[in-house]
Amino acid sequence: MSIASMTGFAREAGVTGSYQWAWELKTVNGRGLEVRVRTPSGLDAIGEEARGQILKALTRGQGQLNLSLSKASAAPKLRVNQDVLQSLISAIGGLALPDNVKPASLDGLLSVRGVVELDDDAADPSQDEELVAALRAGIGMLIESLKAARLKEGNALSVVLGQQLDLVSRLVDEAEAAPARQPDAIRTRLEAQIAELLDGKANLDPARLHQEAVLIAARADIREELDRLRAHVDAARTLLQEGGSVGRRLDFLAQEFGREANTLCAKANDVSLSRIGLELKAVIEQFREQVQNVE
Repeated sequence: MSIASMTGFAREAGVTGSYQWAWELKTVNGRGLEVRVRTPSGLDAIGEEARGQILKALTRGQGQLNLSLSKASAAPKLRVNQDVLQSLISAIGGLALPDNVKPASLDGLLSVRGVVELDDDAADPSQDEELVAALRAGIGMLIESLKAARLKEGNALSVVLGQQLDLVSRLVDEAEAAPARQPDAIRTRLEAQIAELLDGKANLDPARLHQEAVLIAARADIREELDRLRAHVDAARTLLQEGGSVGRRLDFLAQEFGREANTLCAKANDVSLSRIGLELKAVIEQFREQVQNVE
């Protein structure tokens, strides 16, 4: 099973009767699951129905669902308002016209405002059963397209995360093999520092020097940090192979990675270990940023 990204976009469009429609759904990363809906007037109910289907299909991310609707181009329809026309005819028929005034003609009556109207067929689109059925089918296809897009991006994301885990594992091996973390190296460095400090004016107690070196080595030991980092790498790889909605658990592991890397840097007693610790922190931060996009 693959992981999915929280980022995706899908569009479904069609023509039904005299209507042109288009669903668009865009999602980005988010801590929870939230979907906002924008639909034309009269189609709020189907927008909420679509929102419910999206909430069932996804587990994380912030989404924006938009529905655009327009009438397909067609010649305008004219309608004669019979009531207004008959009222005009009756009113004119009751008038006593002077001899030099001719009775109103039909074209004159039709030119009167309100007699001829443009029929825009402004019916409620939610009452068009064919349109509603098409919109419902469209939202189903839209959700499937979005899920496919998120899975595709998730596959690419999985490759990147795997590479970053490989790099963390390599840096842990480098820290493990660093000569500076060996007790003998610590003792040698301590001897040199004390010798420089005393400048040969006092003899050193070898037993006491050894004891101090052991204490410093114990405080600087990063064995537990290295073991936990390896365990976290294995756990993260298992989650990537498991797939599904593992984003929150990967995010938690990324935080644990960061804690161990910080401790390793704090315990580093050598420039080489400090360098490895800083590289670890940089890679882990990149891993954490990428994990923010996993569903």
